[in-house]
Amino acid sequence: MPDYYNVLGVSRNASDEEIKKTFRKLALKHHPDRNQGDKAAEDKFKEINEAYSCLSDPQKRANYDRFGTAEGIGAGAGFGGFNSSFGDVFEEFFGDFFGGFAGHGRQRPAKGADLRYDIEITLYEAAFGTDKEVEIPRWEGCPTCGGTGAKPGKGPETCKNCNGTGQVRFQQGFFSVAKTCGRCGGKGSVIKDPCNECRGDGRVKRRRKLSVMIPPGVDAGTRLRMTGEGEIGSYNGPPGDLYIFVNVQPHPFFKRFGRNIRCDVPISYTTAVLGGEIDVPTLEDKERIKVPAGTQSGQEFRLRGKGVPVVGSRSKGDQIVKVYIDVPKKLTPEQKTILREFEKVSANGTSRNFIDKFRDIFSATEK
Repeated sequence: MPDYYNVLGVSRNASDEEIKKTFRKLALKHHPDRNQGDKAAEDKFKEINEAYSCLSDPQKRANYDRFGTAEGIGAGAGFGGFNSSFGDVFEEFFGDFFGGFAGHGRQRPAKGADLRYDIEITLYEAAFGTDKEVEIPRWEGCPTCGGTGAKPGKGPETCKNCNGTGQVRFQQGFFSVAKTCGRCGGKGSVIKDPCNECRGDGRVKRRRKLSVMIPPGVDAGTRLRMTGEGEIGSYNGPPGDLYIFVNVQPHPFFKRFGRNIRCDVPISYTTAVLGGEIDVPTLEDKERIKVPAGTQSGQEFRLRGKGVPVVGSRSKGDQIVKVYIDVPKKLTPEQKTILREFEKVSANGTSRNFIDKFRDIFSATEK
């Protein structure tokens, strides 16, 4: 009887994980599918399997260490085919590579593909929310055949090639290997009389109209998810999801910065100097603000709560109003006369003071 530890190349105190890892490497190396027609490789593979079937089982390994056999006193180990432990490990490591050891049966249901739709809305719609109707092209279950792919009243028939299992088995080397049935594609059934509408596919391309609820406060780049509105799943699997990507059109007056909005408002020179009140447009209506005397061009005013709502909250941002002095490009003779008189009157006032300060700065610099 061979020394199972030497066969796998491990020490007698090797852990279960080490034994499993070593077996995986040796089994892949000496597998008959990789060594077609090599009798020595097939014998080596059998020997590896025999050693692992013993050492992977705690009770058998204990008997082997004590009595030299996997079954205990008076019993021979021998090669008895694949035990359940070997089958589980082999399937775990090599099932996909060699087509499956035990087989997986029919094709499993799979979730349908997700879809994307880009939608464009205005700043007002983004701020206050809206409902939009969109038209989505997608695959849906055929209404004529109910998704079976067969003519109404006919139905799919069990595949005779795999007897409805979706797989066929054949002998490869010294053991059986399962492969996906080439006739039914793993479905386990075939359609002899296909549906006229979907031609046996069970799906049809449709343009579906959906109502999309845009919540208040969304911004450009926001992604909305509509569960189950994507492509139909295969093999009765669940449908995918639809993702709505929001794009907000630029506004000619308002500029958005997160939850706040900004705008530039012109004021007259008289209002800037003497003060007054002006009406400022907001997202909802308009708001009157007081402009104090001596307001400078570029000064900002804040309107609390006149910005954009926060998604899922009652709080709102603010509106920032930046004023600038609107200088007229054309003046009447009377307006020019008045301004010149104003310049003369103010010569000994603010303007004179400014010039004096300017001269003082340069005088100090020269010293």
